[in-house]
Amino acid sequence: MTTTTTTTTTSTSTPIAWDQHGLAIAATGEATELYDRALDRLLRYHPDLVTLATQLSEEHGDAAMSHAFVAYLHLSSTARGDVDVARAAWEAMAATPMGPREQTHHDAIGAWAGGDWHGAGRILDDLLERWPADLLALMYGHLIDFFVGDATNLRDRPARSLTAVDPAHPHAGFVRGMQAFGLEESGHYEAAEDAGLAAVAVNPDDVWAIHAVTHTHEMRGRVAAGVEFLTSREQDWGKGNLFTVHNWWHLALFHLELGDPAAALAIYDREVHNETSDSMVLQLIDAAAMLWRLHLDGINTGARFNALADAWSTAHDARRWYAFNDVHATLAYVGAGRLREAERLVERMASYVNGAAHGTAATRANVAMTAAIGLPASRALVAYGKGDWSGVVAQLAPIRRHLQHFGGSHAQRDVFQRTLLEAALRDGRFDLARGLLAERLAIRPTSAYAARQHERLLASAFRRPA
Repeated sequence: MTTTTTTTTTSTSTPIAWDQHGLAIAATGEATELYDRALDRLLRYHPDLVTLATQLSEEHGDAAMSHAFVAYLHLSSTARGDVDVARAAWEAMAATPMGPREQTHHDAIGAWAGGDWHGAGRILDDLLERWPADLLALMYGHLIDFFVGDATNLRDRPARSLTAVDPAHPHAGFVRGMQAFGLEESGHYEAAEDAGLAAVAVNPDDVWAIHAVTHTHEMRGRVAAGVEFLTSREQDWGKGNLFTVHNWWHLALFHLELGDPAAALAIYDREVHNETSDSMVLQLIDAAAMLWRLHLDGINTGARFNALADAWSTAHDARRWYAFNDVHATLAYVGAGRLREAERLVERMASYVNGAAHGTAATRANVAMTAAIGLPASRALVAYGKGDWSGVVAQLAPIRRHLQHFGGSHAQRDVFQRTLLEAALRDGRFDLARGLLAERLAIRPTSAYAARQHERLLASAFRRPA
């Protein structure tokens, strides 16, 4: 990490330093050094990130970027309760000296905290056009692209910054890792694998790049290769980082694809959700999606769904904020057989959409995501819980090609494609099921899951009366 240099402006006496990527920052050299350390830990998803961000804001509250760091960190959790913390940091930031770059960060945070997810992403686009080596802006712009399902910018945003970062700096590898994930979500699987492996070669603990390579195996049905890749690198991602649960989730998915639900459940119990889990919303999403896949496959998950539904009841704010979270809470409630709780959540989502008719366009990003995807998906899940297979098809079939508009990855959203397929088979919609399986096998010709479902389809269609 490079040494920062500090000067003092003569007009305002505001200390100015340069961070490790050569960007001016309105802060002392001491604050900037701590900021550099926090940024490094952020790129690695290292748990020290939280401690350093807290220390930065407490010891250097006169530096705008100390508050920006805290605000972004809380907004990226996607939990509604954390938005209040982010707003407080945004307000504290306004009372500090800010240069043009800091002011643009302030604008982006204000937009995001105000519910304008797309607007925040555009502001960070503008910031990175002028300061492409601002890796804090890149990291959180990348996450916003993921949260709103913008696969094109998920791919292109890192590419625009890659040439601006010193290729000799270790952080250049992390930019490559972000690019790898965007390439994968855009369907460029070979290029994504190459970029991800190049990133990991520079930083073996780049858990986001490891995750990107894992996705390339998932999307191509290369299950054995995915298991080998993850298990051979477990020391790099398996513990000691803030992304470990999600990568364990991916390994469990591979085992489920291989027809080994016992191995998937063992990972769930040990790594994804148990009585010691901290109930972070992003981890609850993984837990709900995993149990629901097992549920679709007819696997008895015991009391796990009920424990997970309890965790969602505690962690999930009554105020609507992110439709992707709402749908996964619905998964947990329906899986636990708590249909009335699921129905009440759907009713609150509908009231939220109806009540937003007079809201401003800037604050309606989640309203649009809820109306277009969140509500029909959640209604489909409730219908599934009631055994109303035609109701599931009626809700999911029209949106199945647009699920990306409420965020997540292809792998995460596949749980809804599987739900539609299962409902089609149970409802006797064999032509629809045949088409869904043909699509899946065209991309993943070696998919054991698809092969099993195809056998079910043939057996069911054979029994169909003429």
